[in-house]
Amino acid sequence: MQRVPNAIQFTKLGADDLVQLYAYPARLESPWIRVNFISSIDGAMTLDGRSGALGGPADKTVFRILRDLADVVLVGAGTVRTENYGGARTDSFRRIRLYHHGLGGAQDGAAPPIAVVTASAALDPAARLFTDTARRPIILTTAAAPADRKRALADAGAEVIEAGETSVTAAGIHAVLAERGLLRVLCEGGPSLFGDLIVAGAVDELCLTVSPLLVGGTAGRIAVSPNALPTPMSLRHALLDDDGSVLTRWERAHTQS
Repeated sequence: MQRVPNAIQFTKLGADDLVQLYAYPARLESPWIRVNFISSIDGAMTLDGRSGALGGPADKTVFRILRDLADVVLVGAGTVRTENYGGARTDSFRRIRLYHHGLGGAQDGAAPPIAVVTASAALDPAARLFTDTARRPIILTTAAAPADRKRALADAGAEVIEAGETSVTAAGIHAVLAERGLLRVLCEGGPSLFGDLIVAGAVDELCLTVSPLLVGGTAGRIAVSPNALPTPMSLRHALLDDDGSVLTRWERAHTQS
């Protein structure tokens, strides 16, 4: 039987404690994909159409820590459009400290780039992703995507990469990120991308905040795929906030080399 660690009171933790709890494995040799989501206690992934409406202060604090630790933020095009993504905002001083301690970050404190998965390159070149960012976004698309769309995104400042012929696979994502040394991967959705990663056995870790709300309605679940098989995960920690939010970290079993 899996031993469940005792819940830790979130309010007793400082930023350095959270960094240690959420640090990526040391000496990564290939991309490690951490997925971050929030849901209500009845399983809804959005409130009024947006995931951010579910989050309280603790979730927002961890959200910032996760971005500070990451080399790249991976996200599906649908989530970019729904959440009106701009460039990542991070703590530059913390990013420098993390770099010097070998925990990620960046030597110059720069924020991680946003990498968007879109097989059809269906993004608006005038969106915040391109106009409100300090880092050039990475667009992972396909050879089959319309050339004029890819050209427009490149003209808007993106690095446009064909990561497959007709679909962007987990293997293609891995290859592109590994080639650029972007090994600490933070995936922020959406459900279809998460589902595809589960199917491919590419989800190394899930950080899930459970919001103390009953939402009902027709909101979807955090992962969607008709082909995924159950993936056993081990609980690494559970943090309990005063408002009832539970912030968990789950890890897939990895074969030791």
